Amino acid sequence: MKEITYVEAIHQALWEEMERDDNVFILGEDIGIYGGAFRVTEGMLKKFGELRVLDTPLSESGFTGAAIGASLVGMRPVVEMQFADFISCAFDQIVNVAAKNHYRYGAKTPIVIRAPYGGNIHGGAFHSQCPEGWFFHTPGLKLVAPAFPYDAKGLLKAAIRDNDPVIYFEHKFLYRRIKEEVPEDDYVVPIGEAKVVKEGSDISLITYGAMVHNALDASRKLEESGISLEIVDLRTLLPLDKETVFDSVKKTNKVIVLYEATKTGGVGAEISALISEEIFEYLDGPILRISSLDTPVPYSPPMEEYYLPQIEDIVEAAEKLSAY
Repeated sequence: MKEITYVEAIHQALWEEMERDDNVFILGEDIGIYGGAFRVTEGMLKKFGELRVLDTPLSESGFTGAAIGASLVGMRPVVEMQFADFISCAFDQIVNVAAKNHYRYGAKTPIVIRAPYGGNIHGGAFHSQCPEGWFFHTPGLKLVAPAFPYDAKGLLKAAIRDNDPVIYFEHKFLYRRIKEEVPEDDYVVPIGEAKVVKEGSDISLITYGAMVHNALDASRKLEESGISLEIVDLRTLLPLDKETVFDSVKKTNKVIVLYEATKTGGVGAEISALISEEIFEYLDGPILRISSLDTPVPYSPPMEEYYLPQIEDIVEAAEKLSAY
């Protein structure tokens, strides 16, 4: 075991998978000579060469389409979106081509799209979005969003080895802030499995990404007032691990769904609907959603702080729900 950062976990997963399988290659803007906007691919051009580390033009649609084509002939491309916000430029390629190839004619499309997402970095409206909801609505895609270095490495390895298109949401705020001991031996984290990261008895808090850490901080404050949170880290958004979510809700009978994306039509709305439809009889109170506001991400640090879910918002919601 060795303690590494979240960003180093991603770097190691890419490096090891490229060493393991010659069909794995990476492409994106500034990933070669520059080493990537966040230095995730640093040193890879020198190690693997320009045929496997491809600096691309500023054309997300173009290089995503090229990656899809390569995947159809046996390669395993990993695309880096410099910021997840720019993924919208490749929306057609992802939603109307990659996601539908298997349905249309049984084709394997083993492409991974790395999407650095999320706020709290003061990046403004074009570099801070959480666009997972756009793709959560698309059959044929798999979506993962790790919160810890162990999961970041294991899920990226699993995504690269998967024969379906996977969008890998990596939270920029976590890159160099979160450390964890990670095995030096090869391992994968299975796609489609959530994890209870904190056992509790009073309220189930369902979340993913950077919000897992907000939830853990809030749980420590709530313990002072005798409220016990059980925190479920989804890890994979699509396919959704309903069983782990439902088991937690059946245990606590109260639910908060926490997500950083804007509130309307988000992942939290779907989880709330599923709980209401399938296990309503286990609820002892309303399902509460905590999210960002339905506005673009503000650039001003104080405004961004107001916009994003805060620890105090979780504490307030939990105290409200515990009163039922």
